[in-house]
Amino acid sequence: MAAGYDAPEVVLLMGPPGAGKGTQAALLSEARGLRKLSTGDMLRGHVERGTDLGVRAKHVMDAGELVPDELIVAMVQSELGDMDPVRALLDGFPRTPGQAAALDQLLGEEGAELTAAVALDVDEDELVRRLEGRARQEGRSDDNEATVRNRMQVYQRQTQPLLDYYDERGKLRRVSGMGSVEDVFDCILGVLP
Repeated sequence: MAAGYDAPEVVLLMGPPGAGKGTQAALLSEARGLRKLSTGDMLRGHVERGTDLGVRAKHVMDAGELVPDELIVAMVQSELGDMDPVRALLDGFPRTPGQAAALDQLLGEEGAELTAAVALDVDEDELVRRLEGRARQEGRSDDNEATVRNRMQVYQRQTQPLLDYYDERGKLRRVSGMGSVEDVFDCILGVLP
């Protein structure tokens, strides 16, 4: 944990594919002494360790179904319960207002609350440029312009209720993701208490 960070802090980082969320999450977790909690990492970890939650999740995933909220919430609860104080950077959870309400309850039980929901805003044309460049570098065929633009629409449609949820509670912080990595990081730090 970073020196001087002994109080609870929980930050949710949101942004569409290509917004630079992964890069910013790594910088922010290191700078603020936050444990990065990614739903994908948590699911894989529980499955690999063979925990009760992992066994239940594997059964659901093997059937080709989405892991239900109750299992995801239980995994987050398990992670938060291991922290004293709770200092987390959330990536991929919550995804819905229902999950956000469950998170609020979990954090309250741990003596914490969400510090901020930081949304990285990036122009759609810039996202297309970034993702097409990444696709060329990685040899991926799924990041063509039509696919990328569709993913942006899906992201916006699915994320808007969550943005509204946090905006209504005064927790939403919008940050432009259009600058350099350093500039965006400075802006994120600038909106956190």
